[in-house]
Amino acid sequence: MSQRDELLKCIWHAFTALDVDKSGKVSKSQLKVLSHNLCTVMKIPHNPAALEEHFKDDDEGPVSNQGYMPYLNKFILDKVSDDFDRQDFHKMCWTLCSKKNLQQSQLLISNDDSFKIWCIFNFLSEDRYPLIIVTEEIEYFLRKLTEAMGGSWVEERFEDYKLQLDSKQHCLSVWELIRLVGSGHFSKGMDKQGFSMGINEVYQELILDVLKQGYLMKKGHKRKNWTERWFVLKPNFISYYVGEDLADNKGNILLDGNCSVEPLPDKEGKKCLFLIKSSLKSFEISASDKKKKQEWIQAIQTCVSLLRQCRQAPHCEARQKRREMRLRQQAEQEELQLRMRELQMANELKQQELENMRKALEEAASDAAEEERRRLQTQTELQDRYRMDLEREKMVRQQMEKQVAQKSTELEQYLQRVRELEDMYRQLEDALEDERRARQDEETVRKLQARLLEEEAMKRSELEQIHLRQQQAITETEAEKQELEKERLAKESALQAAMKQLEQLEQERQGTLEQYQTVMKKLEDATNNTRSWKHKVAAHEGMLRLIQPGSKGQALITNWGPAAFSDAELSLREKKWQDMKNQVNQAQ
Repeated sequence: MSQRDELLKCIWHAFTALDVDKSGKVSKSQLKVLSHNLCTVMKIPHNPAALEEHFKDDDEGPVSNQGYMPYLNKFILDKVSDDFDRQDFHKMCWTLCSKKNLQQSQLLISNDDSFKIWCIFNFLSEDRYPLIIVTEEIEYFLRKLTEAMGGSWVEERFEDYKLQLDSKQHCLSVWELIRLVGSGHFSKGMDKQGFSMGINEVYQELILDVLKQGYLMKKGHKRKNWTERWFVLKPNFISYYVGEDLADNKGNILLDGNCSVEPLPDKEGKKCLFLIKSSLKSFEISASDKKKKQEWIQAIQTCVSLLRQCRQAPHCEARQKRREMRLRQQAEQEELQLRMRELQMANELKQQELENMRKALEEAASDAAEEERRRLQTQTELQDRYRMDLEREKMVRQQMEKQVAQKSTELEQYLQRVRELEDMYRQLEDALEDERRARQDEETVRKLQARLLEEEAMKRSELEQIHLRQQQAITETEAEKQELEKERLAKESALQAAMKQLEQLEQERQGTLEQYQTVMKKLEDATNNTRSWKHKVAAHEGMLRLIQPGSKGQALITNWGPAAFSDAELSLREKKWQDMKNQVNQAQ
């Protein structure tokens, strides 16, 4: 995090505290006071006229944060240097924002501890506004606080809190973080003093860049006596004080890439010795035990290595790596969401295509069902018609049978009368005449019977024809059904054949395109060869002249003068030229 970003976070807290109604605007008088305090703390010459000139068009009402940022960048942040006390700057911004947002009576920690947590929040928060701290950084801070208090980290307790946090939000503001730590939820069983010492240790490491601290014995440069001092290791120097309160600074050891630290053998009754070589002096140090000696040597070597590589402090690098990891995970998640949306869109398109195909199949099935229904309806109507015709013919036949029976009865009665007449004719003298008449009547009856039999035969023939037509209609209906089934199968096979033909045509088109590209390549090569050959022929014909005996005949004249070859050679050359020209034309 750059110096400007670090300062802006603290100033943002102060500006937000002045924005009482949360409208994003602060009055000009409050901005004047804020600007004056910032310039005083950061040791920047203050120019009140510049603020008035900057906001000369905003005399009425408050001015916005966007309007204050250009002034803040130009007249304050661009002029800031490293010669001011950052802790005083943090204290000033903390004083402005804590009075309106912090209720100290509800917390188990002091105001100074809340201030340190506020500074730690600014260090671990994301570089976007409003400032928040994400779950990963909350866990990092609470884990380091638990380790600093000498307690054991309870993963299950934080996981339960993380689930509660994720159900509402994925981050905390600075005041929510202070309430979380100050409530003692993650410090049960610890006294207030140990809790405060743990917060101070984390504050010194993350904010004051204290990598290691503790009591060591230092050998003096003038008196050569050994004195106990409180040493504080930072990335660029080592400070040593009279006590832990850091009230009396007795000196500093500047570190750079040329510094070194090496162990020393025991001497003068001192053990666990090591030597720190800086660019100005060398310092002999004695630790209380071998473990502390090795820890200090390793810590100093780490600082020197970081200085040689121009790298930041380990906790700053760890914070940057965590942020880069979150950015990569966010980018991967966004890419995954984009791919999921693309897959979803493709799936929706496929579903739409399937839906269209399903609708087309349903329509085809509906059409087929409608066609089948019409066919069955037609067949039913034909069957009903044939049944009615059969019933009608049956009734006609029954009527004719009745008539025939009636005629038979009448014929029997008539025959009885004829017999009676015959008896009468035998009895009478004119029996012959009656017999002749009886024969004539009999002939008439026979003709009537013949006519009736003929009519019966005709009716029977008509009934047989009607039966044949009915059978033929049934056969035709079955044939139509089979023909419709064949037509449906033919349409399906034709559709499949058309799809195969379309794929074959696509393959043939690809093959034709490749052949066309191959032919174009050959044509281009032939054109290049022809052009090269033409140039070579022109060059050779202009340079070569065959020496032959002179001829008394008329000499050939060319573009280059009298011909240097005979008529036979000229004919041969013309033939070769014509053949080559034909080949080029064929290739084109």
